[in-house]
Order: sequence, then C-alpha cells, then structure tokens
Amino acid sequence: MYDCTRHYIDGAWVESASNDIHDIVNPATEQPIGRVVFGNAEDVDRAVRAAREAFVSYSQWTVAQRIELLERIVEGLRQRNDEIARAISDEMGAPMQLARTAQAESGVQHFGAAVEALRNMALEEKFGNATVYKEPIGVCGLITPWNWPMNQTACKVAPALAAGCTMVLKPSEIAPIDANILAEVLDAAGVPAGVFNLVHGDGPGVGAALSAHPAVDMMSFTGSTRAGVLVAKAAADSVKRVAQELGGKSPNIILEDAPLEEAVKSGVSDMMLNTGQSCDAPSRMLVPRSRYDEAVDIAREVAEKTVVGDPRDEGTQVGPLVSRTQFDKVQALIEKGIAEGARLVTGGPGKPAGLETGWFVKPTVFADVRNDMTIAREEIFGPVLCMIPYDSVDEAVAIANDTEYGLSSCVYAGTTEAALAVAKRLRAGMVLINGAELNAQTPFGGYKHSGNGREWGPYGIEEFLEVKAVAGA
Repeated sequence: MYDCTRHYIDGAWVESASNDIHDIVNPATEQPIGRVVFGNAEDVDRAVRAAREAFVSYSQWTVAQRIELLERIVEGLRQRNDEIARAISDEMGAPMQLARTAQAESGVQHFGAAVEALRNMALEEKFGNATVYKEPIGVCGLITPWNWPMNQTACKVAPALAAGCTMVLKPSEIAPIDANILAEVLDAAGVPAGVFNLVHGDGPGVGAALSAHPAVDMMSFTGSTRAGVLVAKAAADSVKRVAQELGGKSPNIILEDAPLEEAVKSGVSDMMLNTGQSCDAPSRMLVPRSRYDEAVDIAREVAEKTVVGDPRDEGTQVGPLVSRTQFDKVQALIEKGIAEGARLVTGGPGKPAGLETGWFVKPTVFADVRNDMTIAREEIFGPVLCMIPYDSVDEAVAIANDTEYGLSSCVYAGTTEAALAVAKRLRAGMVLINGAELNAQTPFGGYKHSGNGREWGPYGIEEFLEVKAVAGA
C-alpha cells in the first residue's frame, strides 16, 4: 500500500496537523491502493515559513550550483523511472507503455530542459548606464493536477529551482504518489531543507490557504479554468503573481490537400491518448465537406480498433478514467451530445464489454457536430472526438477560434506553407503542424480562458523571475 500520510517540510517527512485521511483508489480496479492525508492551513503555514527562510540562502546560489543540483535530480529520476511509471499507472490509470515512455519520462525531460535553458539564459543585460538583473521571485506555491502528474509537477518544480526560488507543492489528492517519489529524489539529490516542500491535500483545505498566504510571492496552477479563477481570486488580496495553465477545446483543421488517412488516424490517436484526459487534446476535428464522409469512416475504424483495458497490459492503449466523478461527467456529456442531435458514429454511453469493474469508457466519435453544441463547447476530458464539416478555410478558422479556450490546435495540410498560413490565424498558444510535436524548450500555454503565462524550457524559468533595473552599474 502506498503511504502519503505525511508531508515533506523543511527537509523532513512530518506528521500533518490534520488527521483527515483518505483512500487512494486505483481507477482500473476501484480498490484502495494507499492513503493520503488532507492537510490544512497550519501545514501550509509551516511549509511556507520553511520556504521563506530557505530563500535567503538558496536565492544566492550561483547558476553553476543550480545546474549541478538539477543534473543530480535528472539522474535520480532516471534511476527511478520504472517505479514512477508504476505509481502513475496505479494512481490515475495510464497504460504502462504511456506511463513509462511519456508520463514518467517527462520528469527527466523537464529537469533536463531546465539545465539546458539555464546554461543559455542571460540573467544580466546592459542598457547604457544601467544593468537589468533577473532574480528569483521568491516563495512559490505550486498546484498540480492528476492527468499528467509528473509532467505538470516537473515543469513547475524544475524551472522554480533553476530560477533560485523556493516552493510549496500541493499535488493532486487523487494522484499524490509520484509526487512523494519526486520529493525523495530531490532530497537524495541534495536540495537544501526548506527549498522544496510538499503538502498533501485538496483545494479547499490546502490550495486555498496556499493561494491566499501573504508570504507566498507567486502561484503557479494547472487545472480547470473554474479552479484557476478561484486561485487567482484568493491570490489577489496579496498582489502575488499568478501563472495558470487551464483548460482547452483544441481544434484540429484538416485542409483539402492533406493526406486524409494519415491526418485522421493521427488526430483520432492523439485524441484517445491518456484516455482523452489532456488539456491540449485535439477534440474538435474540422474536415472539408467534400472529404467528410471518408474522414468519418476512417475515424470510426481507428476508434473501434483502439484497445481499451487493464493499464498493466502492454497492449492497452486506453485505460480507465481517473475516478467515478470523471466517469459520470463524461457519460453525461456523451448523453448530451446524443440529445442535442450529434450523430454517434461509434462508442457511446456505458462501459466497454467485459470491463464492468473500473472507470472504463468506450472510445467515442461524434459526427455532424455543430460548434454551438455542448460537446463542442465544453472540455469533456475523455476519449470523445467531435467531427465538424466546413466549406471554406475561412469558415474552418472561424469555427476553430469560436471557443472560450485557446490552448492548442493542429493543422494538417499537403504542404508546410499551407498549414503555416492557417496556423498564423489561430488564436491559440500552440499549433502543431502535420503531426509535429513540441519539444521541451518550447513554450507551453494558451490564450483566453486557457490561462496566462508559459511553461517549459526558458519560458518556464522566466515565469519565476523578477526584473530589477540598476542604474550606474
């Protein structure tokens, strides 16, 4: 059984001021696999005070010292990659292949990217008689979600450490296990006491206290737009910086001259990845009306061949949703799509045959979706694809941009030039052209209700820095 009943504060594992203990549940079996404590404001205050004290010395570390520390962390994560992958698969249901090669590996990638970025960043810049210095912002509160737990934690902790900040992490109470392993890796790597602190708990008990704490200089939050708004409101009274990576309803525009089978297969597979539980999932596929019926047939075939099953089986492509709450939400939205007149191509309500235990869902494809339907407006966070026909590129761009979100988007075309012409018109923080992927040095983040600020690489480090101008230097 996994044990997350203690916090990591000031370099030690400590008992919580709270005795509010909850089960950690494996979503594939619906059985408890461990326990987690829900901390409180007293725990948060203790952690913040430790971080504030540690900032005095850690903020003065040289770039070389920080790079050496980050490199030790990278090595520690590599050594425990398989253990981290198993934990992530157990706590949130990711298939083992994905957990090992993408989920766990993302920790190594982000800490490695921070090393590379820090080596190449200019933290001092001369302007005439003045020098501009980039300095660590201070104590940072970090709140991370359950869907890509190591990824989202590493792309906050790594740049914060690289910048010279100290921090308090609140990982998801649903998937806290990998964060405990990360804390052990950081401790073994020699992160000074108080620089990194971990407080387990939920949003109301820990997240709100951390966001409102007057000694916290910055909040970095990843999660739903609704929760992000609450964090920003709680942070407003103390005028702290808030960086948010929130929801998405990303369009995937397939142009007339695109290789259709390749484009559709790629789009469906990307939608089903991580059981559709990704904020940047390409959930709205826009296809020229002249090629629409063919595209729908291809999407149906891909979805029906997608293997849903036990995350521990190497052949599994789609595991369970993370919880009963998430399962009920996705089921309700599938029913809503049917009720509003979308054509159910494959999948639909209920669990796949033979998977009565666990929060499994059918890979689902809807066709003839209008952009004003609920399933085209709301972030479903499940393996549900909406297919929308269009008659002109201008119409496709208008539909793509007609959303309150602006995180990611995709364009598939016969040439890079044609795809780029459309990409430049999209109101989103990221555009993936012809199946390309971002690398860990590129900025991750969005427009509009998808948040503010950027993560990954040098852009992620910049979020944790203040700018100071010194004249006469």
